[in-house]
Amino acid sequence: MINLNNKLESQNPIFDNSLDHLPTNLTHRDVLTKYEKLPTFIYQDSSDASVAVAKEIAALIRTKQLEGKHCVLGLPTGSTQLGIYAELVRMHQEEGLSFRNVITFNLDEYCPLSSHSIHSYHYYMRMNLFNHVDMLPENIHIPDGTILLDEVHDYCREYERKIEQAGGIDLLLLGIGRSGHIAFNEPGSGRNTKTRIITLDPLTRQEEAKQFRGFMNVPRSAITIGIGTILDAKKIILTAFGETKARVIKMMVEDEPSNHVPASFIQFHDNAKVIVDKGASLQLIRMKTPWLLDSMDWSEDRLIRKAVVWLCGQTKKPLLKLTGKDYNDFGLSDLLATVGSAYAINIKVFNNLQHTITGWPGGKPDVDDTFRPERAYPERKRVVIFSPHPDDDVISMGGTLLRLIEQGHDVHVAYQVSGNFAVSDEYVTRFLDFHQEYIHFYDKENPVAKAQQEKILSFIKNKKDNDIDIPDLRKVKGLIRRMEARSALRYFGLKNENIHFLDMPFYETGLKSKAPIGEDDVKIIMQLLDHVQPQQIFAAGDLSDPHGTHRVCLDAIFIALEHLRKNDWMKDCWVWLYRGAWAEWEADQIEMAVPISPIELSRKREAILRHQSQKEGAMFMGEDEREFWQRAEERNRSTANLYDALGMAEYEAMEAFVRYYP
Repeated sequence: MINLNNKLESQNPIFDNSLDHLPTNLTHRDVLTKYEKLPTFIYQDSSDASVAVAKEIAALIRTKQLEGKHCVLGLPTGSTQLGIYAELVRMHQEEGLSFRNVITFNLDEYCPLSSHSIHSYHYYMRMNLFNHVDMLPENIHIPDGTILLDEVHDYCREYERKIEQAGGIDLLLLGIGRSGHIAFNEPGSGRNTKTRIITLDPLTRQEEAKQFRGFMNVPRSAITIGIGTILDAKKIILTAFGETKARVIKMMVEDEPSNHVPASFIQFHDNAKVIVDKGASLQLIRMKTPWLLDSMDWSEDRLIRKAVVWLCGQTKKPLLKLTGKDYNDFGLSDLLATVGSAYAINIKVFNNLQHTITGWPGGKPDVDDTFRPERAYPERKRVVIFSPHPDDDVISMGGTLLRLIEQGHDVHVAYQVSGNFAVSDEYVTRFLDFHQEYIHFYDKENPVAKAQQEKILSFIKNKKDNDIDIPDLRKVKGLIRRMEARSALRYFGLKNENIHFLDMPFYETGLKSKAPIGEDDVKIIMQLLDHVQPQQIFAAGDLSDPHGTHRVCLDAIFIALEHLRKNDWMKDCWVWLYRGAWAEWEADQIEMAVPISPIELSRKREAILRHQSQKEGAMFMGEDEREFWQRAEERNRSTANLYDALGMAEYEAMEAFVRYYP
């Protein structure tokens, strides 16, 4: 039996930005949070945070039961809430938590949209909570997305009246969008707004594009409770998980209230708190620049590097030009006093960063590797590169992948999921049209293949909103992604037998929401690793979305490594994490930076372009409309420019990695 509940982050140096660096005299919360206008609690892991919130909700339900009263909850949807609802369901099934005294009011719903649509919040709530607990149907309230426009204003007033009749909301659970919206109160919403119909912000629609299989399919309107309705709740808990929420959490918690960030109005509530994981907290002052709070314990090199890189950004100076006055003027006088001189600090950090740069990501043979990020030996390493989707390898580390192949390492690329969800029906139709023309041209028509083709095309033609892709269609979409991945790696010179398609089962639901990691998922990874027995592993270290495919794929790798750690080959195996198309490691985190020449960058671009189904018009581009090769080049050039600004050698581009210690 494989244990799927390992704690994966506690020993990971990526998370070395904790408050442990603060001296013991700074444990008083008022000092730590003096820039924060809302009580904010940071959990190491989103699962721990979800359990804590669920327990608080359960405690309120039980208290109300003992008092013979109803418990009125305001409930949101979204990936952030999945762990909370899963824990509430577990408590109902295993601990006898009853929901018979619970009355719920959901915060919003798309409009126009049927409650039977798989994209509706009615469907979400049924699948993730209501169908699994003993809540009375008459106690469930969710806005009706089919209400006629000329009736919507009366409907919204009635929704407010029902909340009042229930005695008001006892506890209102909130998520937050990257635009700063709470419920669907988009930027510009006023503090006193009530339930109403609104137009969705383009950023919000981009966030939801994956749910609706493309931006153009996302409804433009929604019914939402207002900010005034939210502030009327007796208690508010707002949760946010992942680095993509870090910027908006900082604005909500530390900036002045503004309708540009509607969530910031929660500051006016006298019983509200914010629950975040480590990723969502990273832009808060106590996490990003804790030395601005008070004196620090400067015993760790990583914290010194973080502070000095920040100082370079503030002064617009390279490392070796920083002066003692710079340290004093920007609140780092205690670092100066601890180390002794600006020169000593500058040299220390300069050497530290210089040692991260290597053109030999697999290690350079016949050299002293004391200060190199990778070992010199074995000279020819067995390498496994895990790619969550069939293009993350070339997008995120294409230059490094090319170097590893050309420097003679035995490179294996393992694509963890099929990626079929990201292929449009129109793109499939294109391929099937070609196939039809091909077999007609050669007069070698295969009746079985023709029947399957007609079945798929008929399904696409008659496909409805709630229809999940049939297995044959998902298979074709997966084959398209495979073809593109092979084409890119052939261009790099990788052998076919070193390309592995794992098709992890958790992904194959046909829906945006995927199944949890199962034993079969982990076993697939373990079998590959035991077969190759690598000395190097590269994996996508995207920790932003606790329920996103990248994060789930990474967790599966971590669990597999935990179960394999006693194997002899694991003793000589190093694990490196890269980032996806949307972000890069911070300078203070980078442990290996691989320069990319102009020619290599051009070849990386060509490999990315082999993934034609993910080019212009791809289904899930996010709020960034640029193609993936453009995003990747901008990110790689930015990393090189950062090193250049710090006083390192000037390169065309760089890819960055952080080491993970199983």
